Amino acid sequence: MARITASVYTSHVPAIGAAIDLGKTQEPYWQPLFKGYEFSKQWMKDNKPDVIFLVYNDHATAFSLDMIPTFAIGTAAEFTPADEGFGPRPVPKVIGHPDLASHIAHSVIQQDFDLTIVNKMEVDHGLTVPLSLMCGEPQAWPCPVIPFAVNVVQYPVPSGQRCFNLGQAIRKAVESYDEDLNVHIWGTGGMSHQLQGARAGLINREWDNAWLDQLIANPAACAATPHIDYVREAGSEGVELVMWLIARGAMQDVADSARSVRSRHRFYHVPASNTAVGHLILENS
Repeated sequence: MARITASVYTSHVPAIGAAIDLGKTQEPYWQPLFKGYEFSKQWMKDNKPDVIFLVYNDHATAFSLDMIPTFAIGTAAEFTPADEGFGPRPVPKVIGHPDLASHIAHSVIQQDFDLTIVNKMEVDHGLTVPLSLMCGEPQAWPCPVIPFAVNVVQYPVPSGQRCFNLGQAIRKAVESYDEDLNVHIWGTGGMSHQLQGARAGLINREWDNAWLDQLIANPAACAATPHIDYVREAGSEGVELVMWLIARGAMQDVADSARSVRSRHRFYHVPASNTAVGHLILENS
């Protein structure tokens, strides 16, 4: 059967993609951030998956404010980088895995989660920046990617508990796929940041790191964090962290308390374009 062996968590700040594309990664402002991903890039080479299930949020590119699905799974054979106003990022197109994506959609919907099936869409920085941080600048991404878009832009957005439960349904779906595949699940977005209003530029180091501690050690309690806490403590865009809970819910220790996960790498840095950057790699032991 297919299996989820690891989960990756990372911010997806658009300015990070610009720094990579414009050759600024070694500038004093950016160097400390990219140094925090050196381990991760080597880890990806040493632990290459067959498929990445990548949870992210669309930023009004594939989905306009006219139509916003709460959860959308990409089932296409390929996905083109989107033009977000400055031309598409100069990165490889994303190759999908239609068979596994369709299987996951069928299984998850049968577990009472309503998904939007997307057979054609472009992918923006929410998906391509994490790939760049973890994989560098290859001619092609190392494996197929299944995009999974979550609405954290327009209220109402899904609760952390709903996302955590969805992760458990995704794990069951993957494990019921009749092919020996090594799958990584990535949760992206966050950490604390606010892009507008009187609190624009908000960074909350203490809350971010306490949330990371809890995500690792007690994810069920982490999932119970209400939306108002994210907004109050982590800013209006801090609610993106609910997407990390999808990835965390898919790990083996959530389904079986006798099993455990191992933290391979943890990194936190501020600022990156007025945003706190968090990063974590967990492996099923």
